[in-house]
Amino acid sequence: MPPDICDYEDSPWRTAFWRGREYEDRAERIALAHMLPPRGTRLCEIGAGFGRLADFYRGYARVILLDYSRSMLRDARAQLLSRNTQHATRSTQHAARFTFVAADLYNLPLADSALDTAVTVRVLHHVADIPRAFAEIARVVRPQGTYLAEFANKRHVKAILRYWLTRRPPNPFTLEPYEFVKLNFDFHPRYIANELGKNEFAVRDRRAVSTFRIAVLKRIVPAQILATLDGFIQRPTSNLQLSPSIFLRAQAQKPGAPALNDALWRCPACGSTDIAEARDALTCRACARAYAILDGIIDFKGAR
Repeated sequence: MPPDICDYEDSPWRTAFWRGREYEDRAERIALAHMLPPRGTRLCEIGAGFGRLADFYRGYARVILLDYSRSMLRDARAQLLSRNTQHATRSTQHAARFTFVAADLYNLPLADSALDTAVTVRVLHHVADIPRAFAEIARVVRPQGTYLAEFANKRHVKAILRYWLTRRPPNPFTLEPYEFVKLNFDFHPRYIANELGKNEFAVRDRRAVSTFRIAVLKRIVPAQILATLDGFIQRPTSNLQLSPSIFLRAQAQKPGAPALNDALWRCPACGSTDIAEARDALTCRACARAYAILDGIIDFKGAR
C-alpha cells in the first residue's frame, strides 16, 4: 500500500501558518541564496505550496512548481501572475517559464533524469516513507544534478536539553524518525544522510537554519536582526547539527553523462514518456490516459 500523504487542500497555509514566522522565512531565504545553483535548464520544487520561494528560480529556463494540493497551486499561480500585472511582457514570460503540477511525490510524473535541480523545503517533515521519496527524487535528477533538501532536525538543542532533564522520549540520539503528530516527522541528520547515500546522493554542503527559533527571542528581537545573525552562523555551526532546521545540498552520483533527458513527462500510470501535450490535457500515447489542465494546473492525480 502507498504511504499516507499529507494533503493541504483548502488549507489557509499562507495566511495562517506564516503569520509570526517572518524570522524563519528570512533565515530560509538566506540559506537558499547561498546553496541553490543559480541557473539551469529545469528545476522542480516538490511541495511548492503557494510559491513562497518561486523568486529564487529566475535563472532556470523552466520551473515546475509541484504540489499535492490543487488549491495551493492555484494560489501560487495567482500570486506569480499578480506580481506582474503592470508589466504584460514580464507576465507572459512568467506564464511561459512556470508550470504548475498537481502530483504525488511517491510517483512523480517526470521522466528519468529530467531535472537539473530538485528542491524540497518544509516538505520532508510530512513524508512517511523517506527511502521511497528519495528513490523517486534520485530517479528524476540527472547525473551530477542537485537535490536541495530541508528537514526538521530530531536532535536540535532544545530536544537534547529536554531529554537530558526529563529522560522522557523521544530520544534525540536514535536514528529512527520521530512522528510527533500524524504525518509530522523529525529526523536525525545521520538518518537523512544515510538514506541520501543509499540513493547515490553525496552531500556537498549543509547549513544550520532557524537556530534562534525561540519564542521569547522572537518577541523581543526584530525578525530582520535574528535572521541576519542566523545567516552569520548557518555555515560555521552546521557540523554541530543543533538547529531545528537543516538544509543540505546533495549531488547525484548515479552513472551516466550529466545531461538532461529530452523527455520531461512520464505517465504515472504506465511509466511511458510518450506524452502528447495539448492546451487542455497531457495524454499518454501508450495507455491513452489523459491528464487534464485546469486553471493552468496539470492534474496528474486523476486521469480520464
